[in-house]
Amino acid sequence: MKIIIAGAGEVGFHLAKLLSYESQEITLIDTKKEGLNYASEHLDIRVLRGDSTSISTLREALIESAELFIAVTSTEATNITACVLAKQLGAKRTVARISNTEFIENKEVVGFSKFGIDELISPESLAASEIELLLNQYGFNDSFEFEDGALTMLALRLSRTADFVGKTVQEAAEFYPELHFIPIAIQRYGTQYTIIPRGDTYFKEGDKVVFMTSKGGDEELFDLSGKVKVDIKNVMILGGSKIGYKTARDLCDSKFNVKIVESRREIAEDLADDLPDALVICGDGRNVEILDEENIADTDAFIAVTGNSETNIMSCLLAKSKGVKKTIALVENMDYYQLSQSIGIDTLINKKLLAANSIFRYIRKGEVVAMTKVTNMNAELLEFVVKKDSKISNKKIKDLDFPRSAIFGGIIRNGEGIIPLGDFKVESGDRVVVCCLPRSISEVEQFFA
Repeated sequence: MKIIIAGAGEVGFHLAKLLSYESQEITLIDTKKEGLNYASEHLDIRVLRGDSTSISTLREALIESAELFIAVTSTEATNITACVLAKQLGAKRTVARISNTEFIENKEVVGFSKFGIDELISPESLAASEIELLLNQYGFNDSFEFEDGALTMLALRLSRTADFVGKTVQEAAEFYPELHFIPIAIQRYGTQYTIIPRGDTYFKEGDKVVFMTSKGGDEELFDLSGKVKVDIKNVMILGGSKIGYKTARDLCDSKFNVKIVESRREIAEDLADDLPDALVICGDGRNVEILDEENIADTDAFIAVTGNSETNIMSCLLAKSKGVKKTIALVENMDYYQLSQSIGIDTLINKKLLAANSIFRYIRKGEVVAMTKVTNMNAELLEFVVKKDSKISNKKIKDLDFPRSAIFGGIIRNGEGIIPLGDFKVESGDRVVVCCLPRSISEVEQFFA
């Protein structure tokens, strides 16, 4: 697939890096020489220096043959303009990064597709939504919803008290036949290897296990995992960035008690004006005395979303030492992901990875409507729509020669999430969620193409 990316900043470079690993034909456009030189030296891609809103630059990038044009510069207006031009010049699909979340909330009313923009993404909005989902699924380290929660992916680390530790997947299924969840990926404690579980796969203490659940499955998982469910109500947010603001606004709307700590007085005052339901504190969130004064020990969740990854990590560790139940840190460095569990932070989130997940579905074959990469694991979840002429249509799961490095996570039919067994018959119009290792993606795609 020929893909053109406008913007060689953090999001653009990360996308180019991930897509180049997939052997896609990538062209990266930017006005700054330094970013392009770095990308050219580290990635097997074509770079082009120029303005992405210039028709001549787009033609030089061979826009007329582009199957996907992604505009992720730091300027919203540039991204929108570039996508409109790219579509008119022949690009098949366009994606624009925006910062004004009103555009996403009103995209159907405005009709951006009529202008030539097929999709709008906001890394900040994606991060805020991820944080709210994680707070609503307290006790889990990673989560992702399909079709507004018809199916939900949840990841947790198994403690010694989990009921199914020491059992095989098949034994656990026989023990709890009426349950609404299924394991779809396992990472053994202390390793980086991802296992797609089969019936004879054992659950072991310390495993990070990814489950797919239908409605009610999260409650059952809490009971069987040995965790005690504690409602999260009091939330402290460090940093009044766009992510901090949107997270606070959304949590206030969901009736959480929210405190925001922001060191810059002018921004703190603006936050206080815009968020009347939140308590805004002007101060340094790394200061132990300030946190103690604000009763951090009574806080259920601490979310650090400043522009500095190290500050976010250290403040979360401080909050954890004060007894905070749930800590979430925003990080820019992907290498930090490997450290999250070992150093005691519950969840790390990364804007670049969230944006990449949102965009990746456009490069998959078949009608992929959603996808996500499992944090810290070498696995992807893909949601396909089954077409009449798909190989999988009108077939029972047990009759399919499905690769062993992939597994059916769930089926959504008429808006209802179903955890399917081997005798389940897939029909046209079903939405199928598959978890697979990277090596089997192309093989899985063929079943839905």
